[in-house]
Amino acid sequence: MGILYVVGTPIGNLGDFSPRAVQVLESVDFIAAEDTRVSVKLLNHFGIKKPLISYYEHNKMDKGEQILNRIKGGESCAVISDAGMPCISDPGEELVREAHKHGVKVEVVPGPSAVISALAISGMKSGRFTFEGFLSVNRPSRRAHLAEIQNEKRTMVFYEAPHKLLATLKDMLETLGNREITIARELTKVHEEIKKTTLKDAFDFYSENTPKGEFVLIIDGKSQEEEQYTFEFAVNFAKEWIEKGESASNAAKRAAELTGFKKSEIYKELY
Repeated sequence: MGILYVVGTPIGNLGDFSPRAVQVLESVDFIAAEDTRVSVKLLNHFGIKKPLISYYEHNKMDKGEQILNRIKGGESCAVISDAGMPCISDPGEELVREAHKHGVKVEVVPGPSAVISALAISGMKSGRFTFEGFLSVNRPSRRAHLAEIQNEKRTMVFYEAPHKLLATLKDMLETLGNREITIARELTKVHEEIKKTTLKDAFDFYSENTPKGEFVLIIDGKSQEEEQYTFEFAVNFAKEWIEKGESASNAAKRAAELTGFKKSEIYKELY
């Protein structure tokens, strides 16, 4: 039986690719890549000539079975992402899970991680933190996610794409309050930028300046001094559930359970 290698790739600067990572990619029989068009550029840079198989969110079930069958047949495979450590907020997670189920040996070749890199230079508390990944593109779902973590005391780390950044900052400000935030943009790349600010100032800035690049957002956890949910938030939260198809009564009930305000008071404000 072969081995499944989880290999970290650079998040921007190709100089961060480790000698061991190069050695492993040169030694395996084939490589499972999130986007073969992106990965072939990395492989060409280091002179690595290996067969590539695409493995991403929408084909992971079929391709995952093919990959595992080949490994069980004696071949070794390296799974890589477009950038950073695969299998973290990444479809490779499913491949590793299935590998363990089938008794396939899994080895890791550590590499750059946007989460850890951003946290390390954020200047924010890092002893305890929570990784929240990407928020939903659907606003009610995004707001519900943020509402669930409103009382989180640990530092929170998010990924965000430029076209969603402004909407995300707006919802964070309305849901979490004006927290401190460190915005890490284009880490290890030519236009790397670290901005320490507040959610309000960040929203104001990107309202005037079009976001560009990939972002990691590090947000301060809730302090004991922060206020609880506002009544305005409770009403808006209920309205968003109505937009998702809930009845006004059920929406008001959800908002009441989350915020502590009376269902009848919330319901009254809906019409």
